[in-house]
Amino acid sequence: MPRFAAVPYVAPFAVFMGFIALNSVYRLPDLTDQILRVTVLSLVLIFVARPVIDLRAPHWPSSLLLGAAVFLIWIAPDLIFPGYRHHWLFENVILGAPKPGLTAAGQTHPAVLALRTIRAVILVPILEELFWRAWLMRWLIAPDFETVPLGKYTPLSFWAVALLFASEHGSFWDVGLVTGVIYNAWMVKSKSLGDLIFTHAVTNACLSAYVIGAGKWEYWL
Repeated sequence: MPRFAAVPYVAPFAVFMGFIALNSVYRLPDLTDQILRVTVLSLVLIFVARPVIDLRAPHWPSSLLLGAAVFLIWIAPDLIFPGYRHHWLFENVILGAPKPGLTAAGQTHPAVLALRTIRAVILVPILEELFWRAWLMRWLIAPDFETVPLGKYTPLSFWAVALLFASEHGSFWDVGLVTGVIYNAWMVKSKSLGDLIFTHAVTNACLSAYVIGAGKWEYWL
């Protein structure tokens, strides 16, 4: 295995998480923040990750339906049980509390909303699927991960990735866990990075439309 084989899979996600860490320390104005994130993440995907990105989705009808179903799973608990997200399991000193990802001004700024949607629908599905299911799910099976086929199942790799994916989503860890399990299972079934990216993109597109249309800004983490 080439020494730096993991870089195209890991680097975009590392930059993505770096922005989240930076934002927790120093919050930039919404428009500046969105321009910076979209620009830098796009450049990393183009110049670092492009050789390993595969957008072919041979099972796209199923991926479309699955992505929409995952969106419904995300919003269902809060619709069915008002105040559900304020339970101590989701709102505590470790996880914090769901809060809007944009300021009040950013929520009405067309450019901010457009860039935030681009990030959610185009960039995040690619960088997260590269990291979680194209790299980590294989690396946990064998450090020489390129010898492991996409979608290979072992209990450790499957559930470790699902749990870590859930932890990434903070107060939404419950639906994040269900989503992680569904996405992992779809990777095992489809063995297609492009299908996972498309499924994830559909989920995020539906969620972005819901966030903007219903004013549920806390879903944009």
